[in-house]
Amino acid sequence: MPDATFTRPDLTTFTRLDGLGLEVTGQLLEPDRSVLACRVVEPDDWCRRCGCQGVPRDTVSRELAHEPFGWRPTTLVLTVRRYRCKECSHVWRHDTTAAAPPRAKISRAGLRWGLVGIVVGHLSMARVAEGLGVACWGCVRCWAGCRQRRAPHRRPPVQLLVVLPRDVVNS
Repeated sequence: MPDATFTRPDLTTFTRLDGLGLEVTGQLLEPDRSVLACRVVEPDDWCRRCGCQGVPRDTVSRELAHEPFGWRPTTLVLTVRRYRCKECSHVWRHDTTAAAPPRAKISRAGLRWGLVGIVVGHLSMARVAEGLGVACWGCVRCWAGCRQRRAPHRRPPVQLLVVLPRDVVNS
């Protein structure tokens, strides 16, 4: 009799994408990175203007940096469906805000991993960016943008402070 404490292996659960409303549909493993093909689980086919049900029009891809597994940068390639309303001809995309803020390049889990790495693990910004597979300034912009969108009324006098090493300043 199999052990009742084990469940069937599931890549979606292992990568914690179920909490982001995503499901893994494929994977590509390379020596220096891994890519996970995903789709949004919840349907979003009702028009936001008139409330009628839309019909699928086409799909677009959205790439997001995700938390690394084994220090290998992981990229999510989301297949995002586009819909068209039969009544008012409005076109919209599947809502992916559970996975990442609009226009973000890093998933919410990737942001959390990076912040924990900096605050708890004492990792440098460059090491976090390397783990996520993005440019260092991409991390800074994404975190600063998310922070500003969360509390736009709390605008500090200095929005971003960057400390550069001496060798960068002197060159």
